[in-house]
Amino acid sequence: MSPAVIVDAVRTPIAKGKRGAYAELHPVDLHAHALAALVQRTGIDPAVVDDVISGAVGQVGEQSTDTARWALLGAGFPESVPGVTVDRQCGSSQQAVHFAAQGIMAGAYDVAIASGVESMSRTPIGSQTLGKDFVGSRAGGRYDGSLVPQGISAELIAERWKLSRTELDEFAAESHRRAAKAWADGRFGSEGTFVNELHTDETIRPESSVETLAGLRPAFKNDDWEQRYPHLDWKITAGNSSPVNDGSAAVLITTEEAAQQLSLTPRARLHSFAVTGDDPIFMLTGIIPATRKVLARAGLSLGDIDAFEVNEAFASVVLAWQKETGAPLEKVNINGGAIAIGHPLGASGARLMTTLVNVLEQTEGRYGLQVMCEAGGQANATIIERI
Repeated sequence: MSPAVIVDAVRTPIAKGKRGAYAELHPVDLHAHALAALVQRTGIDPAVVDDVISGAVGQVGEQSTDTARWALLGAGFPESVPGVTVDRQCGSSQQAVHFAAQGIMAGAYDVAIASGVESMSRTPIGSQTLGKDFVGSRAGGRYDGSLVPQGISAELIAERWKLSRTELDEFAAESHRRAAKAWADGRFGSEGTFVNELHTDETIRPESSVETLAGLRPAFKNDDWEQRYPHLDWKITAGNSSPVNDGSAAVLITTEEAAQQLSLTPRARLHSFAVTGDDPIFMLTGIIPATRKVLARAGLSLGDIDAFEVNEAFASVVLAWQKETGAPLEKVNINGGAIAIGHPLGASGARLMTTLVNVLEQTEGRYGLQVMCEAGGQANATIIERI
């Protein structure tokens, strides 16, 4: 079985959703930009790519009908290159990395691209389910109709793990501080490809502080949810949650032999993978068992990991994970996380992988672990090894 290696990875700066720098840009064109940049950076002939596996969550409207296929054609790839779009909610492009690497390891591919896109400006969150019962009576009946949106899950997590509003806001402020410093120090320059005039992540707020964040109102509190959960203290705000964003990212994955033949230098080895399910009411806690599962599969301990990328859907998610795993926060999201950088759903898995490869090189670490919470109570986890 041939090891799968990452040759290069690239992402766009992440834009604000709705009124940001990419609001007028078609999601296929945004996606195509990352694919074209990956080809340009590596110098490969796109004809050698066996498959483009991409993540997108809002697979409706402009992001529907296998957006990966149209994006690769938009990027100038020959018509012979196929593409497929997967949906594991926020983990879609992390799952794309898994599928691409597993195809390489199985001998089905020599060269593959895992990528992702989300234009939350043009395909707003929930567009694909608006007004629809997407659960059905059997699954819905199993949970007595108590399925909740992610914001309520984040509140339930904050309550269960006894996280204070101050802890959540401190974590959010630190995310902005780290991300702003990473751009200022040039640590994001090696992973970015610029689409237009946006040359930094648009939702980073360097001036964020615990004091300013404390002035924000709870985002999910209303009469209906208060009646259902009268015990909640309501701590989740727009400030300690990830924003609405647009962006794309792409990762080139090959065998070691193919990399040598193509005169490419591998940067990291895809070491171990895990995916797991968890309680769909708490929904976002799957990263806890996923972390344990991937470490067990890798034969590694938490202390072996030099850098963690944990998607900051909400501050409560990462802090609950930290309390359960004991991971040192100084190694978690070293260059900031999604609360600051942004969370363009289908692109986030590939964006985190792009960042993780660079962080390992910047810190001279060996192992990196990426984990992503997902709607419906699932999670992906990936361990990579710097070469």
